Amino acid sequence: MNVQQLRAFVTVVDHTSFSEAARVLGVSQPAVTMQVQALETDLGVTLLDRRYRRVDLTEAGKVLLPYARKVLADIEEARVELESLSNTVSGRLLVAASTTPGQYVLPKVFGEFLSKFPEVGVSLKIVDTAEVVERIESGEAHLGMTGAEVPGARVLFEQLGVDELEMICPPQHGLAEGRSVALADLVDEPFVVREPGSGTRMVAEDAMRRAGVDPAELRVVIELGTNEAVLSAVEGGMGLGVVSRRVAAKAITLGTVSRVPVLDFPLQRPLFLVLPRATLTRAADALADHLRGVL
Repeated sequence: MNVQQLRAFVTVVDHTSFSEAARVLGVSQPAVTMQVQALETDLGVTLLDRRYRRVDLTEAGKVLLPYARKVLADIEEARVELESLSNTVSGRLLVAASTTPGQYVLPKVFGEFLSKFPEVGVSLKIVDTAEVVERIESGEAHLGMTGAEVPGARVLFEQLGVDELEMICPPQHGLAEGRSVALADLVDEPFVVREPGSGTRMVAEDAMRRAGVDPAELRVVIELGTNEAVLSAVEGGMGLGVVSRRVAAKAITLGTVSRVPVLDFPLQRPLFLVLPRATLTRAADALADHLRGVL
């Protein structure tokens, strides 16, 4: 039994998939399968039931799982303690962020952080809010930033700063900069929306529910993966959209889109630092403190 085998076993359990565990661990699927099989051979038990498109724990697997998690947690804690013996903050940081903080907030603060800690390297991955949480939970990323919380997530959310969401429309639209309208008045309008799992979409849909509008009633003409894609679709006349004010500002100034004067808009949403429940590495802790200071 070794650490790699335990890590492969726990990752398969957490993601209920050998292929997804391989992606998280950055190895091939056969490598993960071999690690788990070697662990089962060493222990003389079957730990996982392989079913079509899913993996379930056996009784033996259920017994081993808490011990495996504890071993991995103890190793991580030991590594952090050893790092703390050195005054140098170094290492590679993996950061996951949703679109708005990933494109408009974090790049502006990394420069100062990296000049302060030149022996740290940062890799930023921009994904939707749900995947940010998944990467922090799995240990694939050290920390993250999102524009929304995910209920039930096994991570810590810490508010850092705010973002504002604007509803926009093509400049020739009848709603452009006219009289204020209620969300309930817009149900029949065509909408361009972000993909499920997007923080922008979560916040906008929550606002609609508070206004008595079921998001399922909206006439959604297309779902897109970024705020910039939503902005471009609105510029092309496809419908109304909700994006960060940071994204819309230039287009509004140029007149390629217009604000829709909706009651209760712009929506103010918090930006969240997303942290694992495990102890942070020194580099991750230094970045978290830096973000707290500047945001």
